[in-house]
Amino acid sequence: MFYGLLILSNLCRRRDSGGKTGYADIVKENKLFEHYYKEQGLVPEGEFEQFMDAMREPLPATIRITGYKSHAKEILHCLKEKYFKDIQELEIDGQMMEAPQALSWYPDEQAWHTNMSRKIIRKSPLLEKFHQFLVSETESGNISRQEAVSMIPPLLLKIEPHHKILDMCAAPGSKTAQLIEMLHADMDVPFPEGFVIANDVDNKRCYLLVHQAKRLNSPCIMVVNHDASCIPTLQIDSDGKKDILFYDRILCDVPCSGDGTMRKNIDVWKKWTTSNSLHLHGLQLRIAVRGVEQLAVGGRMVYSTCSLNPIEDEAVIAALLEKSEGALELADSSADLPGLKWMPGVTSWKLMTKDGQWFSDWSEVPSSRHTQIRPTMFPPKDAEKLAALHLERCMRILPHHQNTGGFFVAVLVKKAPMPWNKRYPKVLPHKHTHLTDDRYLYVLLDVVNGADFSLVGLSFEPAVPKGASVAQEASAKQEGMCGPPPSKKMRLFGYKEDPFVFLTEDDPVFNTIQSFYDLSGDFPKLNVLTRTHEGKKRHLYMVSKELRNVLLNNSERMKVINTGVKVWSRNSDGEEFGCAFRLAQEGIYTLQPYIRSRIIRVSVEDIKVLLTQENPFLSKLEDDAHAQAKKMGMGSIVLKYIPNANNPAEPQCPIQLCGWRGKTSIRAFVPRNERFHYLRMLGVEVFRDKQGLGQKRGDGEKEGKEQVEDEVEKDAEEEEGEGNVPLWVSLFATLPVH
Repeated sequence: MFYGLLILSNLCRRRDSGGKTGYADIVKENKLFEHYYKEQGLVPEGEFEQFMDAMREPLPATIRITGYKSHAKEILHCLKEKYFKDIQELEIDGQMMEAPQALSWYPDEQAWHTNMSRKIIRKSPLLEKFHQFLVSETESGNISRQEAVSMIPPLLLKIEPHHKILDMCAAPGSKTAQLIEMLHADMDVPFPEGFVIANDVDNKRCYLLVHQAKRLNSPCIMVVNHDASCIPTLQIDSDGKKDILFYDRILCDVPCSGDGTMRKNIDVWKKWTTSNSLHLHGLQLRIAVRGVEQLAVGGRMVYSTCSLNPIEDEAVIAALLEKSEGALELADSSADLPGLKWMPGVTSWKLMTKDGQWFSDWSEVPSSRHTQIRPTMFPPKDAEKLAALHLERCMRILPHHQNTGGFFVAVLVKKAPMPWNKRYPKVLPHKHTHLTDDRYLYVLLDVVNGADFSLVGLSFEPAVPKGASVAQEASAKQEGMCGPPPSKKMRLFGYKEDPFVFLTEDDPVFNTIQSFYDLSGDFPKLNVLTRTHEGKKRHLYMVSKELRNVLLNNSERMKVINTGVKVWSRNSDGEEFGCAFRLAQEGIYTLQPYIRSRIIRVSVEDIKVLLTQENPFLSKLEDDAHAQAKKMGMGSIVLKYIPNANNPAEPQCPIQLCGWRGKTSIRAFVPRNERFHYLRMLGVEVFRDKQGLGQKRGDGEKEGKEQVEDEVEKDAEEEEGEGNVPLWVSLFATLPVH
């Protein structure tokens, strides 16, 4: 819904723009672009016309199934047997709709693409159900609509559940979602040892990132707001001592000119010039340098852009490898994604200014252009050193090879500490480092893209030139404020965030929660946090033990936007039912392994009743669930479905729902899109009734449950910004999915 409002807002702006050029009016021609890439020789001989034709075609629709959820197979089965079959051999506007195809290089048929453009999907009445399915399942976090080439970098990182991961330029978050999924490869482990710290420099885009991450309900994700080129070094407690946090995996998907996205971002056609890459190269290199500094020895960093330009691609990688003096090497990933077609990285390229002047070497550049053109933009001159870099191991994806966008990716492995971390040892004052007095830090005076930089207080800051004026020095300090600035200054950028306050083991809030839900002895109370220092705690969240370590040790270094998954919410009159806190659906899969009471085991038919009737009487449940419910007092409950391997016609994935046991009725409290999702898994077709006709009210009574429902809806509005969206739907029973 949030994305839908953004799209609607953009459309309204375009309508109101008067005579300004809209997307439909943009001519897909740019002679400078064609001339530039012909000269670079990146496209195989004889294929340039195919390349340009592909760039002018709309980008295919691509979807990815959330891989870590245990019902991924159920989603895949539903897609293949129901929706994909319905759209086979369908003709729209004279165009034949081919059956969607699995991406051959994506594991386990978890990603699919179709020749239907997004425009066709949205405008065809015959595809309305499929479109609603995509929207609903996307909001539920079960499907992601993501460009095919965007899926490549996380796969090449080779994530394992124990990895500490940094996503440096994460918004809007589709790749971040993949990283989270890979951490949760084993659904039986509620708290993997690893975590994802997702960063973005744009405060507003951080909230898009939060929206993406929230769909996956993970306790192992933290969203932070920093400039990636000087993202602060963090510390953690390790065996009772303070230690620096080095990441096992880093995704460095840097800002770029985006000429590989022309198929979907049509305005790039009219805006593209060669100066775009010249302006971005320095920033891209600084971000990459900061990334490898924070990478653990033995770790992997994937550098990627949606640009085809060597100035943003191979030039950055070559400069990074040269500066590393052997500490980094390009990994050979040629066998990692069988079925993916790609071109090897190039070892020679030229640079062109916006007025058409070409340069092949730094020595040719006049001094008047030295501020715009830097030495790192050119290939290394020494042939032997150039060969040793193995730039051919970089991967460039061309649009016409597999009907995708354009993309560049390189996998770097860190073999040793960066060379500047071995030079110029200097003990910095304790007030700068926040570390123990006996820890040695290293100061670097290195030249990156022609500017002096130094690791000051474990932050990457521009060094002030000797003889600089007071004004210049003040300006440099202001722009280079990359360590922890005073909290008031941090709040000048973006919104003031509520605090993250961890509960103690003896916090009174646990007294009734512990007894009401009979929490197991290994429940990690210290991982529970709230967002307020004072007053009543409205929501309780959980994070993993490792993220708690990061939060507690870096509160003055990081600007944290969001972390934790909601597990409990305060119920206004909850005390009369035995506990002031009801269960939250978002965190039920994280929390349920520790709950030993308040659980009702339900059948497929029970779930259908609970999700299609508003307040069903207890008697509407089948005998087994009815008997369990009668023995249970009023209040929050877990409704748990365990699959029966002997009955393959039923869903073969566990289902856990939050609910409420009333006096004579029972109810599931599940967000709208998740409700639709589970009904589809049970073979019930769900779509919105455009006439606005709603469901009939069930036969249960209006008791405390309705107040809880109001709170659920209010929470959803606060958390997702959806506003008062009508929940009217029509439900039509169909044959089972299997």
